[in-house]
Amino acid sequence: MKHVNNPWAGKKGYHCWGCDPNSEHGLQMDFYEDGEEIVSQWKPRPEFQGWVDTLHGGIQAALVDEISSWVIFTKRQTSGVTTKMEVRYRHPISTRDEYITLRAKVADQRRNLIRLAVKIYNHAGDLCTEATCDYFLFSKEKAVKDFNFLECSTEECSTEECNHEDNAHSCGCCAHEE
Repeated sequence: MKHVNNPWAGKKGYHCWGCDPNSEHGLQMDFYEDGEEIVSQWKPRPEFQGWVDTLHGGIQAALVDEISSWVIFTKRQTSGVTTKMEVRYRHPISTRDEYITLRAKVADQRRNLIRLAVKIYNHAGDLCTEATCDYFLFSKEKAVKDFNFLECSTEECSTEECNHEDNAHSCGCCAHEE
């Protein structure tokens, strides 16, 4: 897997609730490219529960929306806006899980309309949530002019032992590492 570089990290005025690593109360999501998919391993926190030890459905929807935008940034090298989202909650997700895994990819595209498929798995690997997210893509010119989007690059992990498939390594770039 390749780490997706956040092109806005460290920029003045950048305070995204979903992906700013310095947003104290935000989701602090980080992303990886795995073939056609964008992946995020994310640690649920108790303040994001809806019921005791259960991740709030609205937080799950926010995670879906955020990873969908990163598919657009990385795979289409532009930005856009969500026009529709459908979420199917199959099983509860515990806020005590060490981490959960989100996987998102392009399912269909017609001109500047794109449909993304997103899945959320608990720490045990069970499918808990499925979603589709429809996006309206902006032209690259509009993305640059209105959203300061230049590019979304990726880079290989810094060590050879990193495979991002388990928690038994320490490459220094995985979201689930302490």
